[in-house]
Amino acid sequence: MSKNGSIMILGGSGFIGQNLTRYFHANGYEVSVFDIKAPENPIEGVRYLEGDYFDDTNLDRITDGQDTIIHSLSTINPGNSNACYMRGYSKDFIQTMKLFDRLVQTQGKLLFLSSAGTIYGRYVENRPFVESDRLRPINHYGSIKLCIETAMRAFNVQQNTHLMACRISNPYGPGQDYRKGVGFIDAVVKAVMNDTTLEVWGDGSIIRDYIYIEDLCRMLEGLVHYDGDLQTFNISTGIGTSQNEIIELFRRLGFNVKVNYVEARTVDAKCNIVSNDKIVGVTGVQCRSLEEGVKAYLRYLNMI
Repeated sequence: MSKNGSIMILGGSGFIGQNLTRYFHANGYEVSVFDIKAPENPIEGVRYLEGDYFDDTNLDRITDGQDTIIHSLSTINPGNSNACYMRGYSKDFIQTMKLFDRLVQTQGKLLFLSSAGTIYGRYVENRPFVESDRLRPINHYGSIKLCIETAMRAFNVQQNTHLMACRISNPYGPGQDYRKGVGFIDAVVKAVMNDTTLEVWGDGSIIRDYIYIEDLCRMLEGLVHYDGDLQTFNISTGIGTSQNEIIELFRRLGFNVKVNYVEARTVDAKCNIVSNDKIVGVTGVQCRSLEEGVKAYLRYLNMI
């Protein structure tokens, strides 16, 4: 057993999951990964378990002997949630309740990766969202995350479980599949690498809080060791950046970004900035600036 404890990454083959796997393994944790399929490039020393999360017989495999589970699995995303919402409610929500029920017996800690970008809803105040703000998701992805968070709090009160909600803003960095252009920074990277035109929904004024993936990992590591009473944390920088500002950043770095502005989507909130005061107060982790993070990502991609 590692002196730092055991970590199970649920949904460990995705962008966040693979980064968490590398980070915790490099920092001396005993790391296990559960997903429908192991990643193409497994890390030596990491235990990979393949299986269907929605098969109840796998819940014991996920929870047994684990100090902490990081739940980063979702079958839907903000873009498709209005078309696939029944899958999210009937599968993601219900199976996560079964996982919580299993943790009543094991008393392991769980970090549920929620969504700061969708759970708060429309931006109405001239300040970043804080964890105690009213939650008003405007798409089903955020609604499902909220349903899970609400049930999580009931489990903590009624069954004395150790479940925490981590409301992640917009992560970017090494390991994200820029070929798909998922996430605005990766969409810019994809357009630049392929010399294609970047499609922007709306006028480019949409503001998001972007966090470099390594900073996200450092914050979650702090929560692995946190034993206080707080149950909900924003994982963010607390700084908002518009799409047009990101485009201009890439242009300042010497890239020719061609843009086509199209009709805005109804699933996108106009502005989403979330305070990180609580997580910084607990972990002491300070985030790098967006320019520092983008440069680090571009160096990783050998683009600068």
